[in-house]
Amino acid sequence: MAWPTFAQTDRAPPAPHGTLHTSGGTIVDAGGQPVQLTGVNWFGMETRTFAPHGLWARNYRDMLDQMAQAGFNTIRLPYSNQLFDPSSTPQGIDYQKNPDLQGLTGPQVMDRIVDEAGKRGMFVILDRHRPNADSQSELWYTDAVPESRWIGDWVALAQHYRGNPTVVGADLHNEPHGPATWGDGNPRTDWRAAAERAGNAILSANPDWLIVVEGIEHTGNDWYWWGGNLAPARDAPVRLSAPDKLVYSAHDYGPGVYGQQWFSAPDFPNNLPAVWAAHWAYLQQSSTAPVIVGEFGGRSVGSDREGVWQRTLLDYLKAGHLSYTYWAWNPDSGDTGGILEDDWSTLDKSKLAMLTSYQAPGPQADATQAEPAPADTLAPTAQPTLTTVSAPTPTAVPLVAGVPAGALGAPGGPFDPDPEHAAQGIGGPSDPDPVHRQARQHDEQVYLQTFGAPWPHAVYVTSP
Repeated sequence: MAWPTFAQTDRAPPAPHGTLHTSGGTIVDAGGQPVQLTGVNWFGMETRTFAPHGLWARNYRDMLDQMAQAGFNTIRLPYSNQLFDPSSTPQGIDYQKNPDLQGLTGPQVMDRIVDEAGKRGMFVILDRHRPNADSQSELWYTDAVPESRWIGDWVALAQHYRGNPTVVGADLHNEPHGPATWGDGNPRTDWRAAAERAGNAILSANPDWLIVVEGIEHTGNDWYWWGGNLAPARDAPVRLSAPDKLVYSAHDYGPGVYGQQWFSAPDFPNNLPAVWAAHWAYLQQSSTAPVIVGEFGGRSVGSDREGVWQRTLLDYLKAGHLSYTYWAWNPDSGDTGGILEDDWSTLDKSKLAMLTSYQAPGPQADATQAEPAPADTLAPTAQPTLTTVSAPTPTAVPLVAGVPAGALGAPGGPFDPDPEHAAQGIGGPSDPDPVHRQARQHDEQVYLQTFGAPWPHAVYVTSP
């Protein structure tokens, strides 16, 4: 396909780390020094806004300033292949707040985000989150977006950003699940083989990038999170033309997303390290390859099970020197919430207090100085004490303030408005988890606001 024209902007200054590669289980810079990526997901470009969410409320440079000042050194930036279609016009942008984005295409908006992130000393990992803007796919291809389009768009991105020190990696496909297999040679389902084809094509176009390969959902009877099961890589590792460019990635969530059996085990949370080691951490522990936890998050960081899970996981990542990108910066992820509160400006200080215990050095890593202040200087804010956060009850959920038409709510994470989830009853009246029910209510409300009609699978918001 013909690559869309990007905005002409100043190239980001050279990154201090140079080209990243791997050495055993460690990401290292050009001088061989270890690099931990401790970042955050900023979603929206994969949805029908075709731009990062929140630009209806704030200037994008101000948003990036706050991310950097909060201590994050990496942005995982989701996109869909539909972003590159000529008809995919960015929506949900207040051009009075973002005048230099006026008239830009989605890829040009991506270019601005990349350039400005680089100026703040941040890395960017591009994440092919969806084939189209409406829903995730189980496999890396669909009837409408074949493998050739998937690889072709990746090659075009790799060529475009070649020589740009800010963009350091390609997360090939978000959360393979369902029929996805690993290493069985089935050309329709073998995710390992597809990742090798795409990864090697990208490296031919841009040898500097890290190739980020997620896991699958299950192997045999071992069911795990979407994209989180890397157990089969022990016997069938990914084979790239440049082995020192391979990084594995897992997604891991807590009981606020789904009540996996290990959350109700009598030895919880002491059982969690063994669960993580068996499914993904063993790859880094054995010096096979680095692992980045590309998504984890939740609403609670207190003493309930979700909070205990979340804090235990972060301690585990810190002890093992594993990289991560937290889900999410955005507040409009219905099942997890975000680093920002619903006003798109105020930081969730409890989450940030947890995350600042493990952040790689950044340009201004003092989280207490990350709150926007009326003056040009940033006023320090005291860190709060962690408190117990109980699971919410399934009452009506207010809409996120300021969401414009075209901004589909909760577009990331495991519980989108998704027919597959509806068929499974997830979030429905019979789902015993009140967090799931609340998240689905929220998503159905946002869908109605966005499209002017109820979601076809709605069970709560069934009339305008």
